[in-house]
Amino acid sequence: MYVLGTAGHIDHGKSVLVQALTGIDPDRLREEKERGMTIDLGFAWMKLPSGREVGIVDVPGHERFVRNMLAGVGGIDLALLIVAANEGIMPQTREHLAIVNLLEIRNGIVVITKKDLVDEELLSLVRMEVEELIGTTTLSGAPVVAISALTGEGLPELVASIDELLGSTEPRRDLGRPRLAIDRVFTMTGAGTVITGTLIDGSLSVGQEVEILPSGLRSRLRGLQSHKTRLNTATPGSRVAANLVGVNTSQLQRGDVLTRPGWLSPTTLLTVKLRLLDYLHRPLKHGATVSFHTGAAEAMAKVRLLEGDELKPGQAAWAQVTLDRPVAAINGDHFIVRSPMETLGGGKIIEAHARRLRRFRPDVIENLEAKETGTTEEMVLALLETKQPLETSALASELNLKAEEIKAALGSLAEQGKAVVLGKGAQSLLVTAKRWDGLAQKTRAVLQEYHRKFPMRPGMPKVELGSRLKMGGYATAAFQIMAAQSIIADEGTLVRLPAHQIQLTQAQRAKMDTFLRSLAENPYAPPSDLIPESDLLNLLIEQRQVVRVANDVVFAASVYDEMVAKVTSRIKSQGQITLAEVRDIFQTSRKYAQALLEHLDGEKITRRTGDVRVLY
Repeated sequence: MYVLGTAGHIDHGKSVLVQALTGIDPDRLREEKERGMTIDLGFAWMKLPSGREVGIVDVPGHERFVRNMLAGVGGIDLALLIVAANEGIMPQTREHLAIVNLLEIRNGIVVITKKDLVDEELLSLVRMEVEELIGTTTLSGAPVVAISALTGEGLPELVASIDELLGSTEPRRDLGRPRLAIDRVFTMTGAGTVITGTLIDGSLSVGQEVEILPSGLRSRLRGLQSHKTRLNTATPGSRVAANLVGVNTSQLQRGDVLTRPGWLSPTTLLTVKLRLLDYLHRPLKHGATVSFHTGAAEAMAKVRLLEGDELKPGQAAWAQVTLDRPVAAINGDHFIVRSPMETLGGGKIIEAHARRLRRFRPDVIENLEAKETGTTEEMVLALLETKQPLETSALASELNLKAEEIKAALGSLAEQGKAVVLGKGAQSLLVTAKRWDGLAQKTRAVLQEYHRKFPMRPGMPKVELGSRLKMGGYATAAFQIMAAQSIIADEGTLVRLPAHQIQLTQAQRAKMDTFLRSLAENPYAPPSDLIPESDLLNLLIEQRQVVRVANDVVFAASVYDEMVAKVTSRIKSQGQITLAEVRDIFQTSRKYAQALLEHLDGEKITRRTGDVRVLY
């Protein structure tokens, strides 16, 4: 499904043409009919000879209603630029064409109306005039069709041209992120709140939960219609009417965006490439206040020029736009800026959620240019320079690309060693190689300091290192890559520098030897006064030379294994064992027997039942 949009000067026959094509009068307001002029957006639809269905958005041509025109022209697939044969090119012809050009609408037809009012010579002059006018715009080379809506002459040729152009037009892409820019809000008897708009970037289905931005209201789709036909699912490129549950018309306004919840955030600071119209008579000053239009939304805005103190007519420059209220926009959306009475320029949003950038910085401009015109890999790297680490699930919405394009770019960047991906799937984390090198250096420094402070410990706990590095849930993936790159050595729950070795002094070795001899001399009643300090004891435990069963009871590991085997064997043979029996088996005191059994209970080897132990 496709959407056409009219453009052109007031009283050049836009609405009359739409009615001649569709049989539908797009002027729905009483004031429009009384004054004979389009004031707000009008809507109609038709079926082409090929069977394609198209929606038509009819826009006002009067200079006072250009802001209404902008609310409807953003989502169209083909522009019909209307020029009356008896008047030729007029001010709003130029302004509307400039808007179409700034929005980069490349499909279009120039329709010369009121053919019946002029002779062939004047008609030829108008045709030459419009061909010259569109020659430097996105509509360059567009078909020019002369018609009379009153007599019907030329209408079949126009319909054929529309059908042919749309036949070679790529369908709207489905990114799985539906956005419907609301251009009309009303109440329908028996249904409740209804909104309309052009659906892009994804599909909507009846019963689906939706979010309305920037307010954040949640609702559910009770029903969907397109061209007065009920739908279960609306696809990208459709003109859609949606019946909402639990939302009043007073809570909605033109310019709001309906989407699926959880992925799109409103913004008030954007980085843009701004082009000023060449026919203006004055430059745009740094800090100027303008009205900003994107989709169907409008907000007042202050313009910060990043490369100079003014932008001259016909020139383009990088700028940041600060809005007086939030709008829901994404990277790649087009925009228009206006003064109270004229269109000044427009362009494309490069960073929808921007941070304030410093002016007159070549590195900033270079980064922005990579985001605008670079390859997908270059765009990803440029984004990471300003926003990292970044979850890969955010890349698609940040760059307005398909998931498979992002996946291919990430694979290429990782293979080239330009970026590192931590984890797998949509929630993996992406950092540049430079950021990764910095993280590796910090890891080495943290471990080096830990080894210096605790030379007798075999390594640093992973939990502690992950906390120090502020890696959150991505620490495990980071440690796996670091181990593969020999940045660290993985020791299970611990990590260390690959070159780290425990270094004991002669006194420490002597203390450990003395302690181990005491365990050998008194295997079942080891003395507690020779237990070394915690670092030395933990080292022996890590080396599995000893087992600590209580604060002041440590057995040699071989003795501990022997005791466990004898206790479990006795229980298996007679079904249970008492503390006294354990004491007698090993010819030790109650203190050691009790410590051993309580430890075995904690390890879930035995279980106490009254005064006896059974196997767990």
